[in-house]
Amino acid sequence: MSTQIQAIDAIQTRVVNATSRVVPMHWQIRGLKLLVNAKKKIIGPRRPMPNFVETPIPDVSTLALEDIDLSNPFLYRQDQWRAYFKRLRDEAPVHYQKNSAFGPFWSVTRYEDILFVDKNHELFSSEPLIVLGDFPEGLPVEMFIAMDPPKHDVQRRSVQGVVAPRNLKEMEGLIRARTGEVLDNLPLDEAFNWVSAVSKELTGRMLATLLDFPYEERHKLIDWSDRMAGTAAATGGEFADEENMFDAAADMAWSFSQLWRDKEARRAAGEAPGFDLISMLQGSEDTQDMINRPMEFIGNLALLIVGGNDTTRNSMSGGVLAMNQFPGEFAKLKANPELIPNMVSEIIRWQTPLAHMRRVATQDVELRGQTIKKGDRVLMWYASGNRDERKFENPDDFIIDREGARHHISFGYGIHRCMGNRLAELQLRILWEELLKRFDSIEVVDEPERVQSNFVRGYSRLMVKLTAKS
Repeated sequence: MSTQIQAIDAIQTRVVNATSRVVPMHWQIRGLKLLVNAKKKIIGPRRPMPNFVETPIPDVSTLALEDIDLSNPFLYRQDQWRAYFKRLRDEAPVHYQKNSAFGPFWSVTRYEDILFVDKNHELFSSEPLIVLGDFPEGLPVEMFIAMDPPKHDVQRRSVQGVVAPRNLKEMEGLIRARTGEVLDNLPLDEAFNWVSAVSKELTGRMLATLLDFPYEERHKLIDWSDRMAGTAAATGGEFADEENMFDAAADMAWSFSQLWRDKEARRAAGEAPGFDLISMLQGSEDTQDMINRPMEFIGNLALLIVGGNDTTRNSMSGGVLAMNQFPGEFAKLKANPELIPNMVSEIIRWQTPLAHMRRVATQDVELRGQTIKKGDRVLMWYASGNRDERKFENPDDFIIDREGARHHISFGYGIHRCMGNRLAELQLRILWEELLKRFDSIEVVDEPERVQSNFVRGYSRLMVKLTAKS
């Protein structure tokens, strides 16, 4: 975004924050939607809305280097991305695309170069967003993953305790019980959609637990996550109408404001605070008034929901697909279940559930002979780094006992490394331990349907058939 647009958003955010004590947050967001729609009718949108029409992805060898556009969401939906990344890693590891639907950006595709960008947060800022595109006009949400120190460090520290090792140990029994309950209710010897029956259900249950959200309404968390991360302007997603994101933000604002106020009242009455994310935000001096900063409140909750949903959910589905594409690995696993912890790392490397993270250069930077100018957008393509032959031997193969599988970069690196990485690993480990107890085979019976996005590498449909263990 231009400096002028950022200034307008900052003024708008100050106005929203100033009225937050008087006007309920969800009404503020709905009011912003009406204001933006009126502005668009009178003076037009401040930027053109990307229009994505699916066509077959061409063979990368037929394209000139400057025409390779990694932002095309159908590159991932059609599962054609590997050859594109390989060509750039070999021929243009720091690549400039000037004509994308999202505007110009740099792509960094080799493992070591991605680490360089990720760990040098002074050279490459996370602000204002971590996705290639933009959030809807009039909704400049803020989240700590898209902040630089010191503010990033303060807000991350406020909630990090929920995934501390002691808490994870206490949660393990609950995760195992809920996983077993879901698996025991799956049909045998008939096809069903693994994504909705298992991946979405398990992540929804976990998110409701972490947020102390009403358990019977957990499906809302998955819906909000999909809508917040799936707009065309932000990630090339299927939601071409930005009003989806406004509506999701308003619904989230209403539900979480109610939850926040309820916890405040119970705490004021003497009830001990819980160990959920909302209670931890309320318990920190730096975030206890976050509800009075609506864009920050909504942004951080969206971050926690999307982060807790997409990484784990799509790795749960991706692991099943990997086992079917490499059936010898499933036989190896059944013969030696002790390989599960290493296999979990390999699943996360092989799947790479979030394809990229965005940064903005804070000064001119020289990388691989290319000059990245101050203010340029830089995309670290984790999906490419995890398939870099310079780091991983036979990187496109799924090998459950791969040496160094934990060195994947799916969780990022440096100060922005995924806060919930150990929780994601725990959920995946328990899932596969419980699967091996119950089922002899997990057969994928149809081609998977993949999500339309250049950010989330996920699945909307994965039809499988289970055979019980005799």
